[in-house]
Amino acid sequence: MATKRITFRLYPSRVQASKMHYWRRLHKDLYNACVEHRKTSYKKFSKSVDYFDQQNCLPEFKEFWSEYKELGSHTLQDTVKRVDFAFKRFFKLKSGYPKFKSSRYYKGWTYPCSAGWKACTNGKNGYLKISNLGNLKMRGQARDWGKPKTCTIIFKQGKWYASITVDCVPTRPQTNTGAIGLDFGTHHAIADSDGNVIENPRFIKVAQSKISKIAKTSRRKRPPKRGVKPSRRWRKANIAVAKIQSKVARQRQDWQHKVSTQIVGCNSLVATEKLNLKGMTRKSKGKRKRQKSGLNRSLLDVGIGNLKDLIKYKVTEAGGFYIEIPTVKVKPSQTCPNCGHQKKKTLAERLHHCEKCDYQCDRDVAAAMVMLNYARGMERTSTDADESTSTGVRKLQASCEGGSVRNV
Repeated sequence: MATKRITFRLYPSRVQASKMHYWRRLHKDLYNACVEHRKTSYKKFSKSVDYFDQQNCLPEFKEFWSEYKELGSHTLQDTVKRVDFAFKRFFKLKSGYPKFKSSRYYKGWTYPCSAGWKACTNGKNGYLKISNLGNLKMRGQARDWGKPKTCTIIFKQGKWYASITVDCVPTRPQTNTGAIGLDFGTHHAIADSDGNVIENPRFIKVAQSKISKIAKTSRRKRPPKRGVKPSRRWRKANIAVAKIQSKVARQRQDWQHKVSTQIVGCNSLVATEKLNLKGMTRKSKGKRKRQKSGLNRSLLDVGIGNLKDLIKYKVTEAGGFYIEIPTVKVKPSQTCPNCGHQKKKTLAERLHHCEKCDYQCDRDVAAAMVMLNYARGMERTSTDADESTSTGVRKLQASCEGGSVRNV
């Protein structure tokens, strides 16, 4: 069994959409009230408030604010849980102090269990039934469908979505017995150990001209300031930029799914490098800020982190193996895949030429071959260990049958 998240597009009527926007504002106000409650309780009374304190206040809260009664108790509890999660991240120094949310940035609400909603579908289209709202037409198709567990209603880019988690049995077919090493980068998106190269599609670079043109016109319009509302045309220009960026995100996600499926369909062993993507895309604090921002944009345009996650879960579902190689120990970009000789290279050197064995190939392809060789060595080591363990068990069983076992 596996837990998967499937997203469906919702098509509410005009009355239903108006009510859903109203519910979204109510959840936003509850979130802000919980943040203010914790903040005021600690500052004025030096008393910390946790999730259970605020959850126990919900029945009395609904008696005073009767409009929250139709939302459902479980959804209100989940909104309070969001506040608790935000404060826990703050105390672990993983994020800043929780801020008040506006309606613009509060996307929706969640049904954490099966109460209050029902997905009337077999994984392809259908409708969503929500208490006190009615039936909502939804469109989408799931690869695997099972028992629905939770449902999150999201408003994004002027459209409504339902993100449903289901417990299901994966049905991905078994892969071929091939093995491949992958090297990710910005010059080439992916270079494999077979010598194949997948070019970087550069979705952001293609759409940047349109974004720059619209941004230039928006700078002539009245932006939001303190006490001054933005102009209608400024909002219109920002919506146009957001639509282009949303299209770029969908294009990247579609490309990543196609590439990962193509890789997993032919190989049961995938070896990649272990990368610190958070450190690689960190903002520069010294010189060359403009160059670093361009490099960060190129790395994020490929989406290496999400692409690796897609390959990992797909090859695992198909019964294969996914191995990440520690780059600090192996140094794939500096090692010769033919003889193992190491030599430092600059980023300008795109061709690998070993001075010891005179082996030549593309730099990224050579790094992918080194990772595959290291992964095969790990595989052989684990196989030998399993064989030695099974041999020891057989010897122990034979000695037990012969009656020559000593007490240890």
